[in-house]
Amino acid sequence: MSVDKSTVARIAQLARIRVPEEELDGLAGELDKILGWIEQLDEVDTDGVAPMTSNAEGMTLRWRRDEVTDGDRRDDILANAPEAQDGHFVVPRVVE
Repeated sequence: MSVDKSTVARIAQLARIRVPEEELDGLAGELDKILGWIEQLDEVDTDGVAPMTSNAEGMTLRWRRDEVTDGDRRDDILANAPEAQDGHFVVPRVVE
């Protein structure tokens, strides 16, 4: 498949991308190379190859106890606050 300037201009219009006229030839060449590579992928023999639904297939994850905690990181978190008091964030008053 060959991509020409008018095809690139049409794609740009559909994508609502403004492409200067002088860049259309370069983009046409790049898109033509990309489509050529995709056509090469069509030539790969995939008969007998099962589709992959996940890259983690066959893997089992470690189980951990499902317990609720406070994270035990209060002091670390409050250290990032501009101001803290009695274990809480201090924020400016918004309602008078």
